[in-house]
Amino acid sequence: MGTFKLEFSHMGIRQNLQISTSHITPRTVRISCGLRNGHRKPMWRTRVLSTEAIQAVQSLKLAQKSPSRLEQVFSNKLNRLLKGDLLDVLAELQRQNELDLTLKVFNFVRKELWYEPDLTLFNNMLMMMGRNKMIEIAEQIFLELRNESLEPDTRTYTEMIGAYFKVEMVKKAMETYELMKASGCAPDKLTLTILIRNLEKVGEKALAATLKKECTEYFDYPEKFIEEVERAHPKRRSLSLV
Repeated sequence: MGTFKLEFSHMGIRQNLQISTSHITPRTVRISCGLRNGHRKPMWRTRVLSTEAIQAVQSLKLAQKSPSRLEQVFSNKLNRLLKGDLLDVLAELQRQNELDLTLKVFNFVRKELWYEPDLTLFNNMLMMMGRNKMIEIAEQIFLELRNESLEPDTRTYTEMIGAYFKVEMVKKAMETYELMKASGCAPDKLTLTILIRNLEKVGEKALAATLKKECTEYFDYPEKFIEEVERAHPKRRSLSLV
């Protein structure tokens, strides 16, 4: 899929480049952590943030409008955190949808001595960028994971597909799907659900029908899967796979 890579290059993304956060405008500071705010779901089902992690999140949010204060927080607080606590801070910032701070901490984590390339970290970042329609940053993260000798998996491609649909880039979503298959990654139910529902939403019924037929290649009970997908579109006629 040369087109996919070519268009990335056209955007001026360089390899081994730190992910930029300069164009993201900090939002109004409001301190809120998992242990302090009842309406948020806990980050983990069985893990509770340590006091150090909570304090680090609070300090980052208070300092985010002041580059000098933010630098001090990274030097004085984040530098002293244990690996688990630092990763908890990253996950908590993602949960609170703190874009700028999350990107800064993500870059910080990748500079730690203990850091080893981790596809899950990248996939979580792709999900966050896609949800917030930050497609250029999502594309950059996709390139960066390859620079760290990681290979995209089904979730990686699915997150990118979803990110493209968020910004109505249907052609890029389909190119990513084809790239996914060419790489040897099989789409799962989430991948095809995102594809089929979004294609139907934008009126690409022929493409959606083709993908429904492809379900026979990936699932043991494709008819049942199609029924589940179409529950969101009850007025549409079901497609027979026979």
